Amino acid sequence: MRRFVVNVNGNRYEVDVEEVGAFAQAAPAVNAASFPAAAPKTAEPPVVSAAPASARQDEPAPASQAAHSGAKGAFQITAPMPGTILDIRVNVGDFVTKGTVIAILEAMKMENEILAPQDAIIASINVSRNQQVNSGDIIITYN
Repeated sequence: MRRFVVNVNGNRYEVDVEEVGAFAQAAPAVNAASFPAAAPKTAEPPVVSAAPASARQDEPAPASQAAHSGAKGAFQITAPMPGTILDIRVNVGDFVTKGTVIAILEAMKMENEILAPQDAIIASINVSRNQQVNSGDIIITYN
């Protein structure tokens, strides 16, 4: 067990976290008995994954998948949570560096910046302003 101090909205809480191993799938156990209410979840970084083989340009994608993803790049940036795209700050063909804000996603009345995970060239933009997205929807692809 390891003990940590966590500050939530100006309140100090002591939590115990059990280490279960480097490759374990289970989430750490947290002693939440002292919490008055669940702490708000922070925005997770965008998920970056390789595009499926069927989305690559050398193979035609099934019609249903092509209409949904519109993916052109080798890598994808997906929505980390459901929300509304407020702004897109890049264009196709732009070179972006790691940490560049590429889009703004409003979720739970908070504006979340979607950042470029690495230096890249934008291959496609798969959303538009004021579009509703679900968690995991492809926002942008890049090479």
